[in-house]
Amino acid sequence: MRRFKAMAALSLLTILSLDVQAQESTADSVMTHAKGNRLSVGGYGEVALSRHFYSDNQYRYRNPAKYKDDPSNGRFDIPHAVIYLGYDFGKGWTMGTEIEFEHTGTGSAIEIETDEGGEYEHEIEKGGEVELEQFWLQKSFSRAANVRLGHLIVPVGLNNAHHEPLNFFTVYRPEGENTILPSTWHDTGISFWGRHGKLRYELLMVAGLNALQFSRDNWIKGGNKSAYEFKPANKYGFAARLDYYPTDGLRVGVSGYYGQSMHNTSPNEMEGSGKTYDQVKANTYVGSFDLTLKRWNWIVRGQVDYGYVSDTPLLNQAKINQRGTSPYNKTYVGKNAYTAGIEAGYDVFSQIQSLRRDNQKLYVFGRYEQYDSYVPEGTQPKATNDYTKRTNIVCGVNYFPIPQIAIKADYSLRRLTDPCNNEPSINIGIAYEGFFL
Repeated sequence: MRRFKAMAALSLLTILSLDVQAQESTADSVMTHAKGNRLSVGGYGEVALSRHFYSDNQYRYRNPAKYKDDPSNGRFDIPHAVIYLGYDFGKGWTMGTEIEFEHTGTGSAIEIETDEGGEYEHEIEKGGEVELEQFWLQKSFSRAANVRLGHLIVPVGLNNAHHEPLNFFTVYRPEGENTILPSTWHDTGISFWGRHGKLRYELLMVAGLNALQFSRDNWIKGGNKSAYEFKPANKYGFAARLDYYPTDGLRVGVSGYYGQSMHNTSPNEMEGSGKTYDQVKANTYVGSFDLTLKRWNWIVRGQVDYGYVSDTPLLNQAKINQRGTSPYNKTYVGKNAYTAGIEAGYDVFSQIQSLRRDNQKLYVFGRYEQYDSYVPEGTQPKATNDYTKRTNIVCGVNYFPIPQIAIKADYSLRRLTDPCNNEPSINIGIAYEGFFL
């Protein structure tokens, strides 16, 4: 019996170590267990409670003085709840899925309105999203050569490559990348990836972004969405990621994306012989550098992202001239957007022997970032009061009672340019990530 318990404990530690290694060394969100366990079931989730000490009025940037003394407001939220399902069919064939409920999903109901003559009313009960973020089949030829086909994570930027909640200190995902890039960026296509020595590499071809979904507040963030039951793919996008592991605990990564984003709609009414916007390409480029250091009881993460969209004057004209009933965004989009951020946390429990032995951790951290979702062409109008240019300063703690669970708290100060008011908040959250089977 004692031998059986020891073997079971060893197997559990092996699985956990493989999971942690997978988190730290790949851009994959769906991880698999040790060989011999064909079915893997897991997931992650977050609960967040916030108090915002600034106005939540939608016109607060247009008229800052009017809303400067508005009362604070609170929010309870479940940003993400995710289920992983994976299966190893054998002979190198595997399947992975990631089903995500954002903000607890969507809700609607049919009700009979007795005060309106018994009419049936279709009402939206709550907002949110339910998304299939990953669904793919993979053939592995070797450690260095794997082909994946289906709905994939596009690992451009630190947040997309490592978006699970134990991979950042803040209660909510870091603001910069979460503002200007799709998050989590997922699309349908094909991927080739592998690992050789200290390098991990990935090349992807996916459905292109839709420039009519780009916006002033979020740059290309909405470009991977589709209002239809299918994703228009008149144009294609190409992404690449390279991660280098020079020494234990250090990962350095570069990633990028290119694709034509105009004429990727349905019906494609803007492209054709002699049409006004035939020559508008809206070529979209994104470049990113990121790193993660986990050593000496420190965790340090940082990233820089910069992007460019061509033909923005004509693109904005096309956006504004959309029919009023179209599902597309009608705000201006800037030719550029950028974000840069760094966070560092130290495990103070590492200095207390009993807590260190129990594998409990308490990280005290700080984060600093700058970002701007709207850098216009010289002829384009600036955003009202330049509100899209922001600096965010965060400090807080992360307590890990066990490796799979984090209790988070932070104070965040979002600083905007004058005359806009700064936006401080206090956030508390709990997050988990792990496998159940």
